[in-house]
Amino acid sequence: MATVELTSENFNEIVGAPGTVFVDFWASWCGPCRTFAPVFEQASEQHPDITFGKVNTEEQLELAQVFGISSIPTLMAVRDGIVLYAEPGALPAPVFEELIDKVRQVDMDEVRAEIERQERES
Repeated sequence: MATVELTSENFNEIVGAPGTVFVDFWASWCGPCRTFAPVFEQASEQHPDITFGKVNTEEQLELAQVFGISSIPTLMAVRDGIVLYAEPGALPAPVFEELIDKVRQVDMDEVRAEIERQERES
C-alpha cells in the first residue's frame, strides 16, 4: 500500500480508525526527512496491513501544532486510535522494522486497561 497524504480533513478518520497507522511528520526542505522518506515508503509496500500516512508540516501547520511537532521528521505510531509512539528522528530501515514489530506485539487490551486506570486515578 502506498502512503496516504494526511490533512486536517482526513486525519481523524484515518488515524482514529481501527488498526495500525504510522504517521511521518515531514517538510520538503528537511534533509533527514528526505533521507527517511524512501525507508517509510518501502515499509508501506512491505506491510500492506498497516496504514502509512504523511503530514507535510508546511501545509498542515494546524496538525503539527496540535501534536506539538517541533522537530522533523517525527514518527508517530497509532493503534486503534491510541498513540503508542511519537519520537523525532529519521530511523534506519532495520530500526523502523523493529518498531513496526513492537507495535504489532502490543496488547491493546492492556493499554486500554492502563488508560482506564489512569483516568480513574486523576
